[in-house]
Formats: sequence, structure tokens, C-alpha cells
Amino acid sequence: MATIQDVRLPDLGDLDKVEIIEILVTPGDKIAVDAPLITLESDKATLEVPSPYTGIITDVLVKIGDKVQTDHLLLHIAIETAQAEEQNKDQVQNKVAPTPGKSQPELQSTIQTDPETKTIAKPESTRLHGEKASTRPPVVGRLNEYVTSKPHAGPAVRRFARELGVDLIQVTGSGPKGRILRDDVQKFVHKVVSQNQTTQPTADTNFQVPPPIQVDFKRFGPIDLKPLPRLKQLSGAHLLRSWLTIPHVTQFDTADITDLEAFRHTHNQDIANDKERKLTLLPFALKACAAALKALPIFNSAIDSTGKQLITRNYIHIGIAVDTDNGLVVPVIRNVDQLSIRQLAQILRQVSAKARSGKLTPEDMRGGCFTISNLGGIGGEYFTPIINAPEAAILGLSRAQTRPQWNGQEFQPRLMLPLSLSYDHRIIDGVDGAKFIILLKQFLQDIRHLLL
Repeated sequence: MATIQDVRLPDLGDLDKVEIIEILVTPGDKIAVDAPLITLESDKATLEVPSPYTGIITDVLVKIGDKVQTDHLLLHIAIETAQAEEQNKDQVQNKVAPTPGKSQPELQSTIQTDPETKTIAKPESTRLHGEKASTRPPVVGRLNEYVTSKPHAGPAVRRFARELGVDLIQVTGSGPKGRILRDDVQKFVHKVVSQNQTTQPTADTNFQVPPPIQVDFKRFGPIDLKPLPRLKQLSGAHLLRSWLTIPHVTQFDTADITDLEAFRHTHNQDIANDKERKLTLLPFALKACAAALKALPIFNSAIDSTGKQLITRNYIHIGIAVDTDNGLVVPVIRNVDQLSIRQLAQILRQVSAKARSGKLTPEDMRGGCFTISNLGGIGGEYFTPIINAPEAAILGLSRAQTRPQWNGQEFQPRLMLPLSLSYDHRIIDGVDGAKFIILLKQFLQDIRHLLL
């Protein structure tokens, strides 16, 4: 006959509430004494809660993300009545008194350990049939951080690894006593990505995108449910792949576009009755980027499928991110370096209208060398645009603002445009990144450079 026993969180000492980051059992699992049940994470340590009984899990009453504290009810275990009586006798014989209000014994410091390996040598009478002696380190007094059989890493590194889908068991630590550092996780990811570029990924690869967290939002209030547009599903997968497989570096700067804007406004006033000839900032940005790509062709490069060769394009096609009702699309304008500012303005109007009406074809969005994402019409300052693979870089434009600038004698109001340049650090070094954005500033600050 089985008895249902409560399993509550043991004494956490000076810790208040801690978060559940892993649930290691499910209803129906057969577990032994000291088998790990859940993993907790505080600001300073990762903790495991061991089972006080041998039995079968009947209910799990918590979920990942819950914040729990001492004496919180975690789950139920069905144990044989005879076993429950035997454990009660052991408690009396060992003079281990249960904590008031708890249905499980306190964690004990009397567990036998191997003096050489410092692993638990569980008495034979408490093991399941065929079970080997536990190799987990002993728990003494109260829950402590495990430092032997579990990967040696702090909470922040564990969280970072989970976000990237990295199994820390596969990572070699370079810190004191083999502690895994954030840099070790990043190096592991880069190594796996490099291997995957030359080999076909398999189902059992160590580096996988972590599954989304499942949350029952209805528990907290009313919700609406509607399908995610297919365009966002496709672009989301592409962006995630780019973010995970390309080491991004983002360079920030501002360009003084006071003179450029004065010229643009004068031109637009002169042709006030001809809306088809009006100019926005974007054609100038396109022309400036094309000139910078010509001057620094490393930005017009891509790594081949083997990961061993660099392909440099001898053409300049630039994509423009366009926001539509169904999501973001990136039509590509071809041979930007061969077009005038006025021609670029006309093509921009055409592709933007085509994008917003949903008439872009797959061919309209292929072959880009570089992308511009313009948020100037919305607002904000700097951001980190995600590279549109297989391109090597992307430029983010934000809203220009008038700011005081020192000219050597006094402060003057100047219109400053925030620039955010993300680039692939496998291809482009920081020095080249700085050169590109400085060159871009020069072209925007004095458009006469574009004539040279």
C-alpha cells in the first residue's frame, strides 16, 4: 500500500525567494532518495533539491520560473507504507527531528562519502534495484552549491548558456578551478558554428536553439489570440539564424547633416509643385553607403559555405528595410553606385509602394550586399540592427536632432544624425569598422565628396 508524501522546500537559510530554473522529474517517474528533483537559482548560486524519499512522483505542483521559499510545497511522492515507517524509525535512531510544519526530514550531514572521490556512498538498503552509488556531492546542513558533478558555473553564465541552447557539460572552463566563464560559452558557440559551416548539422548537435518558454497567459487576465503573419514567421527565423551564427559588433557615431538638409530643403522648395522630384534623406544615405562600399570592399564581402574563403562582390546592391502591415521586408536596389540621387529617389518611391501593397517578388529581395534600416521617421537614437545574412554589415539610421557642437571658438546648433553600424566580426575588424563609419560621416557632412 502506498502513502502520498509532501515534498517541501528545505531550509534555505538566509535566502529569501529563489527561482526554479529546471524541473528534473515528471509524474510517473520512479526516483530514489537523494535523486535531484528541481534546480533553483539565486543571485549567488545554483541549487538542487534532492528527494527525501524513494518512490513514484504523482504530482508536480510548481513550474519553471516560479519563485519559492522555505517550506513551499513542491510535489507529491507515493511511497510504500513500510518504507515510510522505516524512514521514521531511522529518523528517531539518528536523532534527526523533522522541522515543525514539514513532512520531510531536514537534509542531513551524516551521508557517507568516499574519502578520495568525495562522492555519496548510499547504503545498499536505500538503493533502487540496479541503482549505482550516487556520484553527486553530499548536501550538508542545507542546500549548497554543487561544485563537482555539475558544470562549475555561476548563475549568470548558466542563464546565458540556456538562452543560447548550450549544454554546459560540453564546455571547458578557463576560470579558477575549471569554472566556466561567459567567454568560454561564447568560444564554444563560435567553435560549433564554424564546424557547422563545413559539416551538415545533425539532430544530436550540441548547439540547438532553445525551445520557447510556455506560459499560460490566461492565468493572469483576458487575452486575444491571432496567428502570427507568415511574413513575420519567415523573417523571424532568418533573423534568429543571423543573430546566432554571426558575431555582431555595432559601431555608433553621429554625422553632421546640417548642410545636407539645408540643400535638400532648398531643392524641395524649388520644385514644390512636383512631388515626384522631392528628395528625402534616404537617397543621399544610399549614395554615401555605395561610395563607402567602393572605398572599403571588405564590407562588400561574404564568407563562402566552407568557411575558408572570402567572396568579394564586384557590384553594389543595397537593401532598404520597409515596414509594412504584415511585417518587415527588404527590397534590394541594384547598382546603387551607378545611379544619381534623383534616380535613387524615384526607385525608392516605387519599391516602397510595391512593398506596402504586397507585390514584391522573391527576386526583388535577393542579391543584397548591404542593408539600411531607417527609423528616422519614428524616433529614438541608437539601436543594434541585425545583419541580413549573407551580407557583412547593416546601417541603422535614427532621427536627426539639433545639438550644440563646438567649432573651436563657440558652440553652434547643428543637426546631428545618429548612425548605428553592425558588422560581421569574422570578416571585418574594429579598425575597418571605424574607418567605414568615419568615411560615411564625411560623405554625409559634405555631399560634394560624392562627386569625386
